[in-house]
Amino acid sequence: MTTAIENSTVNFLVPLKLLIRGFAYAGVVFCLLFILNNILIFWHDWPGTITFFSHYGLIEIKGKIIHLEGMDLIMGWVQFSIYLSSIIACFYYVFISSARTLHDESEVMNRLVSYIIRSSFWSILLIGIVDMSLSFLRVEGLLDDLFGQQLANDIGRASFRGVYFHYPLILIGFLIGLFNRSLGFIWLALLIVLAELLIVITRFVFSYEQAFMGDLVRFWYAGLFLFSSAYTLIEEGHVRVDILYSGFSKRRKAWSNMIGSLFLGIPVCWIILIYGMWEKSNLINAPLLSYEVTQNGYGMFVKYLMAGFLIIYASSMFIQFIGYFLKNASIIFNEFSVKQSFKKIDKG
Repeated sequence: MTTAIENSTVNFLVPLKLLIRGFAYAGVVFCLLFILNNILIFWHDWPGTITFFSHYGLIEIKGKIIHLEGMDLIMGWVQFSIYLSSIIACFYYVFISSARTLHDESEVMNRLVSYIIRSSFWSILLIGIVDMSLSFLRVEGLLDDLFGQQLANDIGRASFRGVYFHYPLILIGFLIGLFNRSLGFIWLALLIVLAELLIVITRFVFSYEQAFMGDLVRFWYAGLFLFSSAYTLIEEGHVRVDILYSGFSKRRKAWSNMIGSLFLGIPVCWIILIYGMWEKSNLINAPLLSYEVTQNGYGMFVKYLMAGFLIIYASSMFIQFIGYFLKNASIIFNEFSVKQSFKKIDKG
């Protein structure tokens, strides 16, 4: 009798684990595609899946049905197909890799988040150094001598600096992130301190201060604060109010973490992405599209990128909450990865 109950429980848990893994991967893919879709819509004038659904009468946009024609309809089909095929591919992968555990998948999420964060750190490090140098040369009137008047004028435009300097440096940062496994929190914090120290020395010793010096500190500090949040979650470093949690058993802590991730953490990330990127005038899209700069024209041209930091923050936290959910779900299922099993045997 006991064996029959155990077998029925196992038969129930196996598809449940597959379903959890499938929705986890689909959620991550949907989040990344949402960001990609946003770029296609507002940067390259693609119609978007909402408009595509409206064309077939499934959704009304501001009380109207939007009709697509020609290339717009084709692009709508492409966007819809990317969403659908990617989600199907997630569940297919989960089906053919049924031996993988929830803990294994949580480690995949951790590695993905770590890559995004360290690549972002490298990107803002490179952009900060290059943009500060260009701003210094511009303030001191040296750009004309080095690059010629026409190129110097172009470098004085935020859109030119963004397209030809910032975005290539972001790509280089993500390439470096593939090969360099160090996250560099300590080094970035040290650079922020040195940049602030430079302001103090030049102001009080040499009576020299420019707007780009303060912009660099704010740019790096914003990155340090927002990018490190997901990594801190990986390391269980966030402050908890442990009035009840500290007294919970391991399984109750796991339930608490799962419920918190599912109903508190993940929705907050989506609120940031949706309210920031749903329309052209929203608080993330508007600065990015207009290459917004500070009031002082001789500062760094990176203010628009700081709005983009919210995309990295929300997406990395979202993926990490998914990984956190999977990690705690594995505790509920009393599930261990192969690596953990070997460690347990070695300790035994």
